[in-house]
Amino acid sequence: MIELAHTGKEKCILVGVPTRLNLKAEVDESLTELALLADTAGAEVVGRITQDRDHPEPATYIGKGKVEELHQRLKNETIPLVIFDDDLSPAQVRNLERLMECKVLDRSGLILDIFASRAKSSEAKTQVELAQLEYLLPRLTRQWTHLSKQFGGIGTKGPGETQIETDRRLIHTRISHLKEKLERISQQRVTQRQGRTKHTRTALVGYTNVGKSTLLNLLAGSDVFVENRLFATLDPTTRIVPLDSAVSILMTDTVGFIRKLPHHLVASFKSTLEEITEADILLHVVDISSPYFEDQIRVVQETLEDLGAGDTPTLVVFNKIDMLQDRSILPTLSEKHPNSVFISAVRGINILGFKEAVAQMLEKEFFIEEIVLPDSKQKLIAQLHDVGEVLDRTYEDGKVKMKIRIHRRDKERFLQMVK
Repeated sequence: MIELAHTGKEKCILVGVPTRLNLKAEVDESLTELALLADTAGAEVVGRITQDRDHPEPATYIGKGKVEELHQRLKNETIPLVIFDDDLSPAQVRNLERLMECKVLDRSGLILDIFASRAKSSEAKTQVELAQLEYLLPRLTRQWTHLSKQFGGIGTKGPGETQIETDRRLIHTRISHLKEKLERISQQRVTQRQGRTKHTRTALVGYTNVGKSTLLNLLAGSDVFVENRLFATLDPTTRIVPLDSAVSILMTDTVGFIRKLPHHLVASFKSTLEEITEADILLHVVDISSPYFEDQIRVVQETLEDLGAGDTPTLVVFNKIDMLQDRSILPTLSEKHPNSVFISAVRGINILGFKEAVAQMLEKEFFIEEIVLPDSKQKLIAQLHDVGEVLDRTYEDGKVKMKIRIHRRDKERFLQMVK
């Protein structure tokens, strides 16, 4: 797995390009988030630069004059790193590094570096390595420039080209191996989920650093790692959470989303994100104290649509209400998001209201049936455990009386089984 070596705080400058498609205010907001990402990666942001353009410059992304201006500042202040807020092509990175004589990183590269440093489990490390290799593959030309010859003509087909092609083949082989490994992990997760069918499955989703892990720790009394930084946890954690004395649910904490999330990561984390697509109910946690929470809601909703979970019943959980300066926005938000609740996971504010809201969603999405079967129909009884959550089961006079909670989407299947 590729991981950048960090020795202390590495100074960097951030670069954003407002275009006709990206307004300056949006770029400023995105650069603020990029600064948090840089801090998480161990860099010290010492400046920001923006350049208004109709469209990015093909060779260097920013104009020639801005490149020269940036180069002079890097030289004067001894700054070794420039981070661009958008993805750069391999040619753009190569040109910028040559002209500015420094290391150049784009947003995807930075996020991948953070994921590499945060990955702890074997699954997370495998997923990150796959994403990194797919990101690195088209950039091999600049990784191997020390082996290529600088003159043309006969005799130039030497070890440089051979090494690049050899490395490409090795990476393709490694990518295939990692994909096979992740496919096996995905099948294992399917088996694990089948063993959890007696509980309703919920998934905590949301922007990174909104308090999902803190909420799970509070509800389940667990010890999921929590830190006030982006992408504190990458691995999904599932716990049983009691809603009341009679009803419990399975709640899974998932990796946080972020704007411009590299598509390599989304593809690589498929087995992890399946926890979202398989959930009965989504709990969309929002940091209401963030000035950008509306945009974060939009990013999460778009990501859920991309994952195929856009139609899953969702409760919007506005978290960190204790940090909110102006509470006059609450009635407007309640009206805009009818399926919502306001809490503070850190302070434990309105957790009972949260549990009641989840219970109400269960009532809407599920129905409860009581059936009586001959106890000889053990195969059917086992199948009913798969189709719903058996709340109660009693045996009397050779019969089995069962009380089952069933998701409305499985209603037809249930009726066909018991008719």
